[in-house]
Amino acid sequence: MSHAPAPVLTIDGPSGSGKGTISALVAERLGWRLLDSGALYRAVGYAAGMAGLDLSDVEAVTRCAQGTKIQFRAAPDGGETRVIVNGHDATDELRTETAGAAASAIASMPSVREALVALQLGFRKLPGLVADGRDMGTVIFPDARYKVFLTASAVERAKRRYKQLKEKGLSVTLAGLQREIEARDSRDASRAVAPLKPAADALLVDTTGMGIDEVVAKVFAVVQP
Repeated sequence: MSHAPAPVLTIDGPSGSGKGTISALVAERLGWRLLDSGALYRAVGYAAGMAGLDLSDVEAVTRCAQGTKIQFRAAPDGGETRVIVNGHDATDELRTETAGAAASAIASMPSVREALVALQLGFRKLPGLVADGRDMGTVIFPDARYKVFLTASAVERAKRRYKQLKEKGLSVTLAGLQREIEARDSRDASRAVAPLKPAADALLVDTTGMGIDEVVAKVFAVVQP
C-alpha cells in the first residue's frame, strides 16, 4: 500500500514580500513543519565566509554546501527560529544584507542548488510542510497541492526590511536597501537556474498595503477554504 506524500504549501516570492513572517504564522496555525529555504543558502554563504572561501570559486563553495550541517531549532521563548550552522547559532548573522548577498551569489550555481535539493526534500514529513523560498513551487516541490506567490512593490519591501533591520540595531539606509532589493530582483528573475517566477498554478497575492493578519487569512484559505 503506497502512502500519499505529506501535503506541501509553497510560499514563494522576492525578498521583503513578507513570506518569512507569513510562512511561520501559517505553519504554526496548521501545525505543520516549516522550511525556510533562504536560510539554507544564507547558511552556506555564511559557512563559506567563515572558511575564508572565495564566493566565485564554484567547486569550493559546492564542497562547502555538501559539508555544511544546518539545523533549525525552535526558540525557547517562541521568538524567531534559531539557525544552527556547523554547531554555531548564526541566526543574527544570517539576517544581514551581507549574508543575503552571499546567498544570492551562490544560489546561481547549479551545483550548490543540487547539493541543497535533497536537504530541502527531507523536510517533507507529516502532518505537512510550509516551504518558504523562491523556487519551492516551481523546482523543489512542483507537485505541491497548495501554492502561493507573494509580491509587493520594491518601495514597500525596502520599508519592511528597513524596519526589521533597524529593530535589530543595524545601521542601514532606506535608499540603499531599495537599490539592493531592485538589483537582487533583476538578478533573481534573470538567472538561468530556477529564476524567480510564480508557478503556473500558484495564487498570486500582492501584499502592498496589506496587514499581516489579512495576508495570513488569504494564504490559510488556500489550504482550508
